[in-house]
Amino acid sequence: MDDGGRADDPAAIGRRVLRPRLADARRALSTGAAQDARELFRPLREEAAALGLVPEESAALLGLGDCALETGDLADARDRFAEAERLLADEPLPRRAPAIRGRATAHLLAGELHYACYLLESTVDELNASGQHDPDALLLLHTASIAPYMDMGAHARAAHAAELALALAPRAGDPGLVAGAHRGVARTLLAEGRAAEAGASLDTARELYERLQLRTGLAHCHWMLGYVHAQDGDLERAERELRTARSMLAAKRAALFVVQVEVELADVLRRRGRPGAAEALLLPLLEVAELNAERGAVHAGGAHRLLGLIAEDRGDTECAEEHYCAALSLLERTGAAGDLADLCRLLGDLLRRTGRVEAALDAYRTGLGHRAAPGTTTLGPAPV
Repeated sequence: MDDGGRADDPAAIGRRVLRPRLADARRALSTGAAQDARELFRPLREEAAALGLVPEESAALLGLGDCALETGDLADARDRFAEAERLLADEPLPRRAPAIRGRATAHLLAGELHYACYLLESTVDELNASGQHDPDALLLLHTASIAPYMDMGAHARAAHAAELALALAPRAGDPGLVAGAHRGVARTLLAEGRAAEAGASLDTARELYERLQLRTGLAHCHWMLGYVHAQDGDLERAERELRTARSMLAAKRAALFVVQVEVELADVLRRRGRPGAAEALLLPLLEVAELNAERGAVHAGGAHRLLGLIAEDRGDTECAEEHYCAALSLLERTGAAGDLADLCRLLGDLLRRTGRVEAALDAYRTGLGHRAAPGTTTLGPAPV
């Protein structure tokens, strides 16, 4: 890479010094704790800013944003990614794509699914309109859009994004992006009932992550394998993969990801006939607000849903109703259509069994209302 100046130019010297240290910081984030990597990125950002080295400063800001995502400080993550994007305002859009993807991920983790999709879609549209068909940038954006599409119930859009990502993968220069694409595609395959293909896609991702020594990606791969096995009914393997993911993420002190995995592990434990173990995992997460409306809202709703099921199984309908209503309050803000529909069914059934038919109908109507959205109906005005 061109140093952009004479060998004795301060900026050129700065680049030669900072770039290996940036690579070391990125490696520390991939293999160790985000808090430790953050202490490497901070002085790099300051030194790059002092020398006026925009690419190096933006790379350090991206690193700080990724550290904040892992620790669950989503407001700080959004700020760091936004700073990186502003720094690169005069650069071609593909250079800004990682910062935009980072912002979108922060909004997704906060439960702002629609805005996450808007950021990613508008950037893809702008790239296509400008003729800047950068494979790495497009692969990054299409892969990032799969999760929010799936959470919103837009399965066709998710499948299309996955199809585009797989088509781009052979032309991508970053094998880490290719691994991420295979990991994301697994979820769309599972939604289509193709569990074996989803597992094969995750095996490909796992091999790439292991070869690249990207422990964060590898942990997420185990997490997704757990999800695939849980959805497919293989609860023993699901528990094993989720425990592996939790152990790896805990070692990296990736706080938000750990508690999200614990919610999914609690679901598996309950389904395996161990409600007490599931409850023991869930209650502390909500009591100390590890999950809330601004931090992992979809999984916070899931935690209340599970606690409602556990309460209902032991005959405590009042406690179950409280948890279902808490989950509904959280999930309605996110637009997570599938989770909302399932929750409204559970709440409606509970209300019907306790003789409150009108309230049950209201719950069912709420669930149906979230399944219908502008552009999804053939006739009539857009649903409210």
